Amino acid sequence: MNKISLEFDISTSRADCALGTRVSINGQTIYDNPHMTETHHFCHDISDEDGDHELVIELYGKQPEHTKINDAGEITQDALLEVNNIKLDSIDIEHIALTNMEYHHDFNGTQAPTVDRFFGSMGCNGQLRFKFTTPIYLWLLENM
Repeated sequence: MNKISLEFDISTSRADCALGTRVSINGQTIYDNPHMTETHHFCHDISDEDGDHELVIELYGKQPEHTKINDAGEITQDALLEVNNIKLDSIDIEHIALTNMEYHHDFNGTQAPTVDRFFGSMGCNGQLRFKFTTPIYLWLLENM
């Protein structure tokens, strides 16, 4: 069976804030850290046989005190998770991934659930979802 590698980095903007990170691929949790303090590089092999796949990156544990807002209502300091260097089978797909990722969150319970585009940073408790199919080279051709 042929395999492909899925790689990416997750980092935190503030190691002092206990931002939790959970990573699942096809419903199986492969990483769970209740307090990200440094950049973590992921590399996980996936079968390249015909199939549908979903990467889910979850931010949990974000608290209201992790975001500082001034009197004008502007955010002056925040705790974020950043996802970058996304590769499939050693091919940089960051642009394709950012176009196709969905960020599911509810503004930390202050608004109704929503689905947003993802621009590289997660600032609310929620899930980042990325769906793709294999064989990967067919998916890449369809999405480039």
